Amino acid sequence: MAAGEERSTALRSSIAKLQDQEAKLVKEIAETKANLRGDPTATVERHIRLLHEYNEIKDVAQGLMGMIADAKGVRVVEIHKEYGVGEKD
Repeated sequence: MAAGEERSTALRSSIAKLQDQEAKLVKEIAETKANLRGDPTATVERHIRLLHEYNEIKDVAQGLMGMIADAKGVRVVEIHKEYGVGEKD
């Protein structure tokens, strides 16, 4: 087989593999879209609302920990350790 024919065969094989991958991805996208619940805009709005609620609750908790720290005469970081609040919490 000539070098040109080998390259042509290799390219056809690569194209076939890419077409298979594309077909699988198209199928996966269709399945994912079918599994979405509700309107995407409503989902985003719900997540934003929940994030706001979370942040409000977190702010209140931080305020309470500040009050506890003041009452005990210690730093807030010490109260975080006492109550098991990590850096990422």
